[in-house]
Amino acid sequence: MILRGATPLDTPMFAALHATSFPDPWPAESFAAMLSQPGVAGWLAGDPPEGMLLARAVADEAEILTLAVVPAARRKGAGGALLGEMLRVLQDGGTRRVFLEVAANNAAALALYARFGFVPCGRRAGYYAGGADAIIMERAL
Repeated sequence: MILRGATPLDTPMFAALHATSFPDPWPAESFAAMLSQPGVAGWLAGDPPEGMLLARAVADEAEILTLAVVPAARRKGAGGALLGEMLRVLQDGGTRRVFLEVAANNAAALALYARFGFVPCGRRAGYYAGGADAIIMERAL
């Protein structure tokens, strides 16, 4: 799987990929603003890109802001490749814990995160549009 770090020039691609996976996608301007902040990093998977991940690190903790893989490329390794690369980079940079939020009804994402060692540590009732709860997960590095 071809992986590369993202730059603010990739914001249209981030927005396009995000729109394939979420009912309320973030606009390119949001990705541009996030990617210009200290501690925020993004990765793209595939050529052409078929998946993306955006994370933010502060001190020794980080959070996955979003991860998306186009439907036709799911279960083919892009999500795992993105998570593996992000965890490697964060650990090399001194991050000790990583957090994320995932919809409680997203079984595929929950399974992917569990495969990478994330465990539930909290829940936000009705967090997502449509009323789905958010499961908060964490992983020590």
